[in-house]
Amino acid sequence: MAESGAFAPNDALADEGYRDAVVDLLGVISYGEISAFERLAEDAKLAPTLQDKLALGTMASVELTKVAALHQRITDLGADPFEAMTPFRVAIDSFHRHTAPSDWLEGLVKAFVGDGLANDFYREIAAFLDPQTRDLVVASLDDDGGHATYVVGRVRELIAADPPLGGRLALWGRRIMGEALTQAQRVAADRDSLTALLTGGVDRPGLDLAALGRMFTRLTERHLERMGELGLDA
Repeated sequence: MAESGAFAPNDALADEGYRDAVVDLLGVISYGEISAFERLAEDAKLAPTLQDKLALGTMASVELTKVAALHQRITDLGADPFEAMTPFRVAIDSFHRHTAPSDWLEGLVKAFVGDGLANDFYREIAAFLDPQTRDLVVASLDDDGGHATYVVGRVRELIAADPPLGGRLALWGRRIMGEALTQAQRVAADRDSLTALLTGGVDRPGLDLAALGRMFTRLTERHLERMGELGLDA
């Protein structure tokens, strides 16, 4: 849960700096959804069964359907959606290059723990948004297709059939965790608007260094919970 009392007032959009931060946030989430679509579509080609191909293809399509609403909100705020996404391409593409899975099973784990960690980070930031934007961001991060259930069940099934897989996937999950946290910190630090959104201002609450530390602790704890759901030692 985000720090208590950390929210943007309803008239926050009158603040140009706040609007810039919202556009940045919606831009990075949008590009993240597009990247997730591309990655899952590629992983589907390597899936061993038709059922797995369909499941991954469906997951990919759901990611893409979320982009339109995010882009509409960016447009409503007077910005160009594609320009809003551009500053984040290097960081997100770099993350995916450093965490390219060696097989479709590693891709499943990455989709579950990597995307889950990113979504947790954006939910933390959502606590500082105006209600309309906050609701849009949270909706874009929801697993409304039950995909987590499929991933958890499939990974546990495969580990049960081949126990040594568990050790390899546990190491992989830890690597994803480290890279994802580094990316989250880099994205927040590289964009002054997002940093300002987190740290607040004279008329807007924010997080001090101690609260930021607690936020990253919460992100770590949720990652460990997801690893446990998959039956992997963190």
